[in-house]
Amino acid sequence: MTVPNFMQAVPAPQADNEATSPEKGASSLLLAEVPVPQPGANEILIKVAAAGVNRPDILQRDGLYPAPKGHSLILGLEVAGEVVAIGEGVSTHKPGDLVTALVNGGGYAEYCLADAGSALPVPEGLTLTEAAGLPETFFTVWHNVFQRGQLKSGEWFMVHGGTSGIGTTAIQLAKAFGAKVIATAGSDEKCAACLELGADVAVNYKTSDFVEAAKTATDGAGVNVILDMVGGAYIEMNFSAAALDGRIVQIAFLGGAKREVNFMRLMLKRLTLTGSTLRARDDATKAGIASEVQAKIWPLIADGTIKPIISKTFPLKEVVEAHKHMESGAHIGKIILETG
Repeated sequence: MTVPNFMQAVPAPQADNEATSPEKGASSLLLAEVPVPQPGANEILIKVAAAGVNRPDILQRDGLYPAPKGHSLILGLEVAGEVVAIGEGVSTHKPGDLVTALVNGGGYAEYCLADAGSALPVPEGLTLTEAAGLPETFFTVWHNVFQRGQLKSGEWFMVHGGTSGIGTTAIQLAKAFGAKVIATAGSDEKCAACLELGADVAVNYKTSDFVEAAKTATDGAGVNVILDMVGGAYIEMNFSAAALDGRIVQIAFLGGAKREVNFMRLMLKRLTLTGSTLRARDDATKAGIASEVQAKIWPLIADGTIKPIISKTFPLKEVVEAHKHMESGAHIGKIILETG
């Protein structure tokens, strides 16, 4: 298939073996023309209408989170658009289908490859822009909160960063499946947004102690499942906030990955501390997560129980501004790039 070259957001050129320095920041991004990729076995080629911006994109931009070997170096972990070509062995999708997909890279582009198993039909009633904000957060929350954390109806759930893309998704999913939710956020405005999304308790971590808030809300019992992307000082605080047999799931370390921690509470409370990264998992694992997400969550999106929360959209050419907006921390929900 002959397709013109297209524009993509890629890191600025750099010397061999030189990682992009954090000092370059968002301004290190630029648009460049490269050949349109062609789908291999079990892959589909998507004409991208919109792509989600995620925190790992910023880490990759700064040389701290490289793409898996053999995958595109272009930023972008989730897209939505139209299938325009399929590779050998693909039977689940055909040209003309509208899909949203979790990808290992290449999303900030007009065309992007995706493993067929990690692409799902756009939920009924959603625009492509809205659908672009689904895969990274919904796959991550489902896998970590429900598969690894084993959250059950009636349990208490806490999520740090309640107004992030992960946080807004976690609040809605936990409530939809019958849990009681505590969310932490950095301002009263953001706490109000968490409550509007369904959180039972919202804690401004800048003015209140979330451990005490968790104990108060649960009558001293503690929280059954905690989803944490902060790390640092929160690691030991999570031990204090957790209930007996509580499960703590770590998905990032924005506050630092190294900390001196007293593990006595982990033993005395019989806690489970686990964590995961999604990007490095094999295609079969991601396809399994996708299958469960489609079966259990897509109907809730179609009937309006759950919705993607979009903070702001930017055209692809304004990718620098999109990254700056994420780094400002001002967003509530997802940031989306539109290629149109």
